[in-house]
Amino acid sequence: MFGTFYRIVQSSKTAFQLAYRSSPILTILISFLTIVNGLFPSTLVWIGKLIIDSILISNIEYENWSNLLQSNTAFYVYLEGIITIFYFGAQKLYFLCTTLLRIRLGHEVNEKILSKAITLELSQFENSETYDQMTQARSEASSKPLSMVNRFFTIAQSSITIVSFFGLLVKLSPIASIILVIAAIPTFIAETRFSNHTFRLFRWKAKETREQVYLETLMAREDNAKEILLFNLGKEFLNRYKNNFLKIYSEDKKLTIRKSFVSFLLGLISQFAFYGSYLWIVSLALLKKITLGEMTMYLVIFRQGQTTFANALSAFGGIYEDHLYIENLMEFLNLPIPKKLGSYKNLQKKTGIIFDNVSFLYPGSTKDSLTDVSFELLAGEKLAIVGENGSGKTTLIKLLTRLYSPSSGNIYLDGINLTDWDEVTLRERFGVIFQNFVQYQFKVGDNIGMGDVNREQTESQWVNAAKLGMAHDFVTRLELGYETRLGKWFQDGRELSGGQWQKIALSRAFMRTKADILILDEPTSAIDAEAEMQVFEHFREHTLGKTVILISHRFSTVRMADKILVLEQGKKTEWGDHNTLLSKKGKYEKLFRLQQAGYQ
Repeated sequence: MFGTFYRIVQSSKTAFQLAYRSSPILTILISFLTIVNGLFPSTLVWIGKLIIDSILISNIEYENWSNLLQSNTAFYVYLEGIITIFYFGAQKLYFLCTTLLRIRLGHEVNEKILSKAITLELSQFENSETYDQMTQARSEASSKPLSMVNRFFTIAQSSITIVSFFGLLVKLSPIASIILVIAAIPTFIAETRFSNHTFRLFRWKAKETREQVYLETLMAREDNAKEILLFNLGKEFLNRYKNNFLKIYSEDKKLTIRKSFVSFLLGLISQFAFYGSYLWIVSLALLKKITLGEMTMYLVIFRQGQTTFANALSAFGGIYEDHLYIENLMEFLNLPIPKKLGSYKNLQKKTGIIFDNVSFLYPGSTKDSLTDVSFELLAGEKLAIVGENGSGKTTLIKLLTRLYSPSSGNIYLDGINLTDWDEVTLRERFGVIFQNFVQYQFKVGDNIGMGDVNREQTESQWVNAAKLGMAHDFVTRLELGYETRLGKWFQDGRELSGGQWQKIALSRAFMRTKADILILDEPTSAIDAEAEMQVFEHFREHTLGKTVILISHRFSTVRMADKILVLEQGKKTEWGDHNTLLSKKGKYEKLFRLQQAGYQ
């Protein structure tokens, strides 16, 4: 019990820190308005009592409106009107401040989530549990800190109101105050009983919710439309979307019905308590033990007090639920990130790359993707990696660029273990194009410029990179040239062919002028064989002195490499140049002859 209370306190502290950090002025102003708004109800109730009693005890017969408007009763009415106006204004100002704080705080939390996301390792992104945590954090927790803060303010405001009500009830009976408290407890029980169930359902739904979003994306994105129309997949995806929704809805429905039924039964207890008090107070008035004004005041106090106290207790129950969501948020934000201990930055000596008995096992897998792979590539040499799909080619590239760390073995760059390199310096040395490169929905120049965002860019730099990537010719034919927005997500966007997109990606790699190692993972799969030959002849000509690693299924380009690595099921089976591997009559020679026969 104490442990739970402590964790709630910690979550509350986190929520208030986030609120204050997002806007100190709004947080302080809301705190002030909470106190003020808490005092208004009891003040208005008391003045209402004075108005009624002043009418009953007055023996004066008013001759005209002038005398009436100058009476004590009229004064109380004026006072109540003025206070009501201030109360109304304070409530509207409170609503305005909380709305603005919600916007600021939502941005603050989402920025923290995204800031954390960009620090995650690739292996964490590819872990479904981590991805579910991030989905949960983004879908709900960005609003929960404000919810918790608002609930605390509700409790504070309600407490002030209740204390002031108690002060007015003391004259009637101390027992009346106890009744007021007891009458609100059933509602509190109903709220807290289901808070934990609601959160557990939320966590259970993470996978299904993410699948809903994915199905929506499939059906609503233009880059999926061709295949969906061609294979008539729309109804299939829509049916899956409906079935997934029904699965989620059935659990929500069960919880909602149970919660409503229990809340109704417990709520009846509160109603019996109120009307029992109602009967008692009316009886006291009939017996002349209290004035009509006091009767009215006490009835209003019981009605408002019961509601206020119930709201406070409900807020307590809600705080527990919010705490569970915030714990989930902090669980994601506190995910451990492996420390980057490397600090080596010497770029003077360039000796090449060495893989020394490197193996890698993906988390959750039972079979190595790479097993005891060893080779040496000298600086400035061109390496082609050949193998069937799933042979470990892309995994090898991810290890070389330190997106993953080997399960065993070591990788050396210029004689230094990759783990000893400074991460920023290491990444600057690579110009990489993966097969599934990103098609940024930006302008052409910005698309190319994504290759090196750490320096100021000019159009002349874009042009130079585009010429090296063989994109300049078709870019100049676009109406706005390098200012043309690409893709169809935004107005006036221009879609490119697959081959044109790949040339944009090649140009992006050439933006990294500091990179001396260029890695191309199936970069020309959307280009025909003849155009690919032109690209690589051009590429070879303009990468003299740079180390190049190429993954390709086309042997017309592979044969241009100085060294060729053949991978089969994650193992190195052949190594050498084109002529050497042909003479070995192994896997490479077999694949080469098969492809050669296809062109005859």
